Amino acid sequence: MIIRSSAYVISSPDHTKSPAPDRPEYAFIGRSNVGKSSLINMLTGNEKLAKTSGTPGKTQLINHFNINDEWYIVDLPGYGFAKVSQSDRRRWEQMIENYLRKRENLETVFVLIDARHSPQKIDLEFLERLRKWNIPFCLVFTKSDKETQRVVSKNVKDFLEKMRATWQFLPQHFVTSAIKKMGRDKILALIEEMNGEFNTEG
Repeated sequence: MIIRSSAYVISSPDHTKSPAPDRPEYAFIGRSNVGKSSLINMLTGNEKLAKTSGTPGKTQLINHFNINDEWYIVDLPGYGFAKVSQSDRRRWEQMIENYLRKRENLETVFVLIDARHSPQKIDLEFLERLRKWNIPFCLVFTKSDKETQRVVSKNVKDFLEKMRATWQFLPQHFVTSAIKKMGRDKILALIEEMNGEFNTEG
């Protein structure tokens, strides 16, 4: 897939304020500071599209980006370690849950996992929620260039092993590096395939 255009559209406090659900969209979510903005910018080839920030928890709304005038990337707030009040966190969680469960044109969720770390409980718990809500997802292991190949491979393998204990089928997964543009073609190929299915069904 060739990305011809990418533009920020809107930041919404809840899914009802999002753009009309008339085209496929793909949500990106992960723990705070997992490299979400860098990944979105790498996929679109637009360094300035999603704001990268050294401050975890910077994304606080549902951010829509219009790609090729054909589909949306949705940047969701991170879960986990952001230094926010309990009430803010609860509000975010509710906003994310409502969006994920009620957005009818959501094709899949790309859940970002930091490839530098061994399996984290918070990531596995989030995947359990997606299972409970019956939401399709893929795993994207980020920052693979920040560790040795051996460590990354072990962490990915360990994560999938942890899942295998309770999941009958494992989701598709990608190992990425925003710097080396690794994983870009594979993720875009999957999105292109899903776009085709969305348009056939529509």
